[in-house]
Amino acid sequence: MTEFLDVVFSATGALLGLFIAVVWIVASPRSRVARRLVVSIATFYLLASIYAVPAGLSRFLAAGYQRIDRVDGPGDRTAIVILGAGDEIVWGWDEWLLVPNAGGGARALEAWRIYQMLNPRWVIGSGGEFGIRSRVDASSANMRDLLVRLGVPRDRIVLESASLNTRDEAVLIAPMLRELGVDRVVLVTSAVHMRRAIGAFRAVGVNPLPAIAPDPKYRLRWVAWWRPGREGLTFSSQVAHELAGIPYYWLRGWLR
Repeated sequence: MTEFLDVVFSATGALLGLFIAVVWIVASPRSRVARRLVVSIATFYLLASIYAVPAGLSRFLAAGYQRIDRVDGPGDRTAIVILGAGDEIVWGWDEWLLVPNAGGGARALEAWRIYQMLNPRWVIGSGGEFGIRSRVDASSANMRDLLVRLGVPRDRIVLESASLNTRDEAVLIAPMLRELGVDRVVLVTSAVHMRRAIGAFRAVGVNPLPAIAPDPKYRLRWVAWWRPGREGLTFSSQVAHELAGIPYYWLRGWLR
C-alpha cells in the first residue's frame, strides 16, 4: 500500500493521471466526462500539493495527542520505543549510505528530549530491512547512530531490525519488552501515525504512553504552507496512508 500511495501522491502520479485524461479527450473530444476528469485530476493534485491541506487533515488524526512536558516516576523499568520512519539512500561512485528522512530525525529529537526528562533504562530503535540485503538492520542502526550522536549511551539502545510495518513492530517489540523487564513504555512516533501505532501496540497487550514528534516542517513560513510543492504531496501520502491503514488494521483485528 505504501508504494502505491507514494506513486499516487507524486509528480509521476499527477503526470500519468493527466496523460490518461488527455488521451481520453483526444479520442473522444466531445466527451464531457473526459473534460471533467481532467479538471478533477488537476484539482486533486493542486490541493494535495499544498502543504496546508494535509496538515489540516492530520490534525484530526492527531486529535487527543499532545506534547509531553512531564513524565513522573523512575525510569529504571522504562523503555522508550521509537518507531521507524524510513531513510533515504545516497549513492557514491563505489559506496552508499543511508541518511534519516525528516520524520526520522524529528522522532530521534523527541526521543532524546524524553530521554533527558526520564533517564530510562532502555531505548528501543525500530525499523527493518531497507531493501538492500547487505544491511538488513540499516534503518534501526541509522536511528541508533542518531541517538548516540544526540547523547544516548550506546549500551542502553536495543534494536528491532526485522519489522516491515507498524503491525510487525508491535508484534516483535512486545516480547522484547518482557525480556528486558520493562513495565512502562513511552512510544515515540509522528503525530499523524500515533493513533494507529497506539492501537497496534494495545492489540498485542502493550499500553504505551504516547509521545508525539512534531511535524518536521511545522515551522515553515506561511508562504511555503500554501505554495504547491513536493512537500505537500509527500505529507498527503502519509495522511492517506493513515486514513487507509486505520480501518484496515481494525478489520484485521490489529487495532485496539
